[in-house]
Amino acid sequence: MVGTSFKGWCRYFQYNEGNKEEDKEKKRADARNALLVVATLIAAVTFQAGANPPGSGKDSAVSDSESSAYYVFLTSNTLAFSAAVLVIMSLTHKFPFMFEVRVAAVSMIITYGSAIFFITVDGKGDFRLVLITAAAPLVMRCLIQLFVKLRNREPEPPCLIQAFTKPRNKTTEPLKDEIMHVKT
Repeated sequence: MVGTSFKGWCRYFQYNEGNKEEDKEKKRADARNALLVVATLIAAVTFQAGANPPGSGKDSAVSDSESSAYYVFLTSNTLAFSAAVLVIMSLTHKFPFMFEVRVAAVSMIITYGSAIFFITVDGKGDFRLVLITAAAPLVMRCLIQLFVKLRNREPEPPCLIQAFTKPRNKTTEPLKDEIMHVKT
């Protein structure tokens, strides 16, 4: 039964792998499938909103009075679309038909970009912010991976002398000097 408090309700829906290895694999697959459904829904909704922005029924282009509100909408929508496509591409890595999924995703990104450029009045928009926003999820994911990799690597000795004086693993071979010293 779900708890009566908000905390109990949240805990009920929280992801939990379980203790058995079979449970963990099944729950990971279920979580991946749920994330794919959610990301696909977000990508579809944001694509449609980008192709048919609010107020696009009045005229075919955005007027000067709506320009700042439109760019707030466009930036937020583009961020959500880019993040959803990144999640889809990440979760389908090494899947069957991965190449086809990538081709479809890249085509969808190009179509989205074409649609927002077509809808916006020529010469009235500065799309640098939109392009930066579109790249933000991928750049953030790459930076996170880099920081995790740097944090988890073994630290190198600060100088060359410490590298040579560092204690060796007992399973390694002795140095040539030690072999020659033992022979004499």
